[in-house]
Amino acid sequence: MPGENLSRDEARERAALLSVDGYEVFLDLRSAVGEVGQEPRTFRSVTTIRFRAEPGAASFADLIAPSVTALSLNGKDLDPAEAFDGARITLEDLAEENELVVDAQCAYSRTGEGMHRFVDPEDGEVYLYTQYEPADARRVFTNFEQPDLKAPYRFEVRAPEGWTVWSNGVGELSDGVWKFAETKPISTYITAIAAGPYHYVTDSYERVLADGTRLEIPLGAMCRKGLAPHFDADDIFLVTKQGLDFFHDNFDYPYPFGKYDQAFVPEYNLGAMENPGLVTFREEFVFRGKVTQASYERRANVILHEMAHMWFGDLVTMRWWDDLWLKESFADFMGSFSMVEATRFTNGWVTFANNRKSWAYRADQLPSTHPITADIRDLEDAKLNFDGITYAKGASVLKQLVAYAGRDAFLEGARRYFKRHAYGNTVLGDLLSVLEETSGRDMSSWSRSWLQTAGVNSLTPQVILNAEGRITELSVLQEAPESHPELRPHRVAVGLYRRTPGGDLERYARAEADVDGPRTVVAELAGEAAPELVLVNDDDLTYCKVRFDETSLETLREHLGDLTDPLARALCWSALWNLTRDALMPARDFIGLVLRFAGRESDIGVLQMLHTWANAALTQYAAPDWREEGGRVLAEGALRELRLAEPGSQHQLTWARFFAAVATSAADLQLLEGLLAGTARIDGLEVDQELRWALLGPLAAHGAAGEEALAAELARDDTASGKRHQVRCLAARPSAAVKAQAWAAVVESDALSNALVEATIAGFAQPSQRELTAPYVSRYFEAIERVWAERSIQIGMDVVRGLFPHLQGAEALAAADAWLAAHESAAPALRRLVLEARDDLARSLRAQACDAAA
Repeated sequence: MPGENLSRDEARERAALLSVDGYEVFLDLRSAVGEVGQEPRTFRSVTTIRFRAEPGAASFADLIAPSVTALSLNGKDLDPAEAFDGARITLEDLAEENELVVDAQCAYSRTGEGMHRFVDPEDGEVYLYTQYEPADARRVFTNFEQPDLKAPYRFEVRAPEGWTVWSNGVGELSDGVWKFAETKPISTYITAIAAGPYHYVTDSYERVLADGTRLEIPLGAMCRKGLAPHFDADDIFLVTKQGLDFFHDNFDYPYPFGKYDQAFVPEYNLGAMENPGLVTFREEFVFRGKVTQASYERRANVILHEMAHMWFGDLVTMRWWDDLWLKESFADFMGSFSMVEATRFTNGWVTFANNRKSWAYRADQLPSTHPITADIRDLEDAKLNFDGITYAKGASVLKQLVAYAGRDAFLEGARRYFKRHAYGNTVLGDLLSVLEETSGRDMSSWSRSWLQTAGVNSLTPQVILNAEGRITELSVLQEAPESHPELRPHRVAVGLYRRTPGGDLERYARAEADVDGPRTVVAELAGEAAPELVLVNDDDLTYCKVRFDETSLETLREHLGDLTDPLARALCWSALWNLTRDALMPARDFIGLVLRFAGRESDIGVLQMLHTWANAALTQYAAPDWREEGGRVLAEGALRELRLAEPGSQHQLTWARFFAAVATSAADLQLLEGLLAGTARIDGLEVDQELRWALLGPLAAHGAAGEEALAAELARDDTASGKRHQVRCLAARPSAAVKAQAWAAVVESDALSNALVEATIAGFAQPSQRELTAPYVSRYFEAIERVWAERSIQIGMDVVRGLFPHLQGAEALAAADAWLAAHESAAPALRRLVLEARDDLARSLRAQACDAAA
C-alpha cells in the first residue's frame, strides 16, 4: 500500500503543472467469463489522455496494473519497464499540449476496489462493477487520480456476448462495443462501469422547470438475476422521484447528468457511491425477507444521500480530501432533510438523533478525532476520514447552521454555490462566502468554532426554585474535555416536562436560547412551574452531549416510557447511553432501563438501536462477574417482550432477532432450534430464510449447530447471501481448530473475497468464547504491520479493526500500548486504527469498573 500512496503536496504540485482536456478509455472485459490459465485474471485497458502542461515540465500519471503492454507520449513510444513502476507512469519533457496513450493489463478485483468481479454461486453468472473512492480508478484505467483534475470522459467497453454495460453516460451497442456519451467534467473517483447479466428495470422522471422547459430523466434500477424476485423497484423509483422533486424545488439547478441509474451490486464495501448517472449500492438493500420499516427508511435515506451528491460533490467537488465534508456532511444532512420533507418517512430526524449522532459522538471522543475540515496528508488519511466526524457530526453541525442562519438563507446559499462553481472545485471559504451573503451572519467565527475544532461539548441544566416551587433561574452549563477545550456557540431549545393527570410525561414550556461560554441563563423560563424533566437540546437543534440534573435523571429512571414525544424520548435514550459509555451510569442500570421501557418504544429504529446498545452494554461495559446474570435477565426480558408483541408486527420481528442475539441458556437455545425445525411456534412470527440464519448464528456460537447443519442450511439457501451467512456461522463455532482455520483464511491468505473476509471476521470473536480467542492477542500484533503492507487498504482496515482483541480486557490493552510504543514509525493510518481500537477498549474497562462499583 505505501507505494500506491499520493500525498497532498504531490497533488498540489501536479495540479499547478497541468490541466486535463479529456479522456478516452477502452476496456475489453470479455476475459471476465470462461476459464483462465493464471492469476490474476486481467482485462485490457487502453487510455488516451489529452492534457496541457508547462513546457518542459515533468510529472506522472497513475496506474495500478500487473503490466503495461505499450506506452506513448506525444507520439513517442516509451519503454514500460523504465517508465512504469507498478503504480505510476513517469512523464518527462512535457509539451504545452500532450497526448498520453497507455495500453495495459489491469486486474479484476476480489476486494471491492477497482473493477470487482463476482461469480454468483447460485447460477454461475459473472457480474462486474467499479468502486473507486478515494483513488481506485487507477486500477481500471490510467489517469491523474486527484479530485481537482476534472475532465470529460468517453468510455467504450467490449463485453461478453449477451451482457449489458452501463456507465455514467447513456450507452449504445455498436459493432460489438458499448459506446457511451461523453460525460460532463467530473473527477476520476466518480466515473463508473457496471457490466453483466443484471436484472434491469426502467422508469422516467419528468418535470417542467421554472423557465418552462421540460426536463426528462431516464431512470433505471438493477440487481443480480438471483435477487430479481425480491427487487422492489417501484419503491426505489418512488423515493427517487420524490427526491428529484425536492432537490429541484430547493436547489434551482436542474439535475445535470442526463440519466439516473441505480445499481445494487454484490460484495460492496460501502453503503453506496454517488457516481453521476450510475449510483451503486450494496445489494443488502434488496431485502430477501421480512424487514422492519426502519430498513426501508434507511434505504430511502441512502438513496437521497447519494442524490444530494449529484450537486454537493459531483457538480461541485472539493479540491482535496481536506474538504471532504463539503460533500459528505451536506449529503448526510440533505439525506435526512429531504427524506422528512418529501417522503413517507416523516420521523427521520428521530433516527438521525438516535442513530447517526451516536456514530458522531463515538468518533468525536476517540484520540483520532479531528475537525470537520480535516488535515488530510495523503490517500491513506483520506480513506480513514470517511468517518463519523465527516458524515454524522458534519451533518449535525449543518443542522445547527440551519437553525443559526435560517433555512431560507441556507438554501439560497446552496443555490448560489452551485451556480458559481458548477463543474469546478472548491474549498471551505467558497461556501462560507455565499452563506455570509445570504444570512448576514459572520461565518468565520462560526466556522472556527464548529468546523475547525474537534471534540464534543456537554450541556447540563441547572434549576433554582423559589419557595413556591417555581423557577427562579434556569441556566445551561457547558463543558468541554481537556483535550479539546473549545466552548462553542449553540442554538438550543430547552424543554420543560412534567406528568399529566393521565400519567404521560409531556412538555409544558419551551424556550430557544443562544448558549455561549460556560454558563448561559435562559431568562424566558423564569417563573415556570417546577419541571420533573429538563431536556437541553430539545428538538435536537445542536450537536452536544446532553446531561441531566438529578431530578431529571430520577424522572427518567421511573418514567422514561411515559415520554409521549418520540424525538424527546430518542434524545433521552441517547443521553443515557452516553452516560453509560462515559462510565457515569452503570451498564446494569442502562440494561435495566431497556428491559423496563423498551417494550413501550413506538419508533422501530430507536428500538433496534436500544437492542444494539443493550447488547454492547452487556458484552463490553458490564462487570465480568455480572455478565452471566446480565445475559440471563436480558434474554428473559427479550423473550417476554417477544411473546407480548403484536403477532406479525415489525416489533415482534425485532424482538425475535434480539432474543436470538442474546440467547445463551439451554432452554433459550432449545427454543431457537424449535423455531428452526417448526416444532415451536410464536403466533404471527414468520421464520423466513433471513431469520433462519439469525437463529442459526447463536446456535453455531454455542455449539448447538455444527458443520453438517450449516451445510444443510446452505443447501436450502444456495445463494451468495446464504454463503456469507454460512461462512460467518462456521467461524463462530466454539472450537480452537475453527478459530485457527478462520484466522489463517483471513490473515495468512488472500483467497477470500472482501465479503467473505468480512463474514469470517464477524464470526471469529464471540463474547462467549473469550478463552478461545485469547491466544490471538500476540498473534494479532505480530501480524498487522505485515497485513497492512501486503494487502489492499480495504482489507487492511477490515483486518486491523475487525480482529483487534477487544474481548481480552487488560491483557489486550497492555499489548496495544506496547505495540504503539514500539511502532512509532508505522504507517500513520495503521497507528490510527490501533489507537482507536485501544481507546474503545480502555473505555470498556472504565465502564466495567463503574458497573462493578454499582
